[in-house]
Amino acid sequence: MTATRGHRITVEQGTEHVRAVHDGQVLAESRRPLVLRETGCPARYYLPPEDVRTELLTASATSTHCPFKGDASYWSRPGAADLVWAYPDPKPEVAAIKDHFCFYDTETVAD
Repeated sequence: MTATRGHRITVEQGTEHVRAVHDGQVLAESRRPLVLRETGCPARYYLPPEDVRTELLTASATSTHCPFKGDASYWSRPGAADLVWAYPDPKPEVAAIKDHFCFYDTETVAD
């Protein structure tokens, strides 16, 4: 956990069955997501690289900086720019998310 001036981030091992689908194609599916909760943001699922079909993604030139997590790299799909991101070298406080992929749109699956 990290907290700075009212801003808090936690990363926990999740148990949810999470799937990322774009245009009917499953891009990722995991039963071992990391759940990142950050002040003012929706909970986000960070999926292990082994659970992501990276061959369906194309690296983007986009990068962003978060003062709490570090620098993010992005990947796209045809018609869906910057659909997914990851932190290749996150801040130490959120080191667990290193190289895990996060999609803007995910769904939880009821098992």
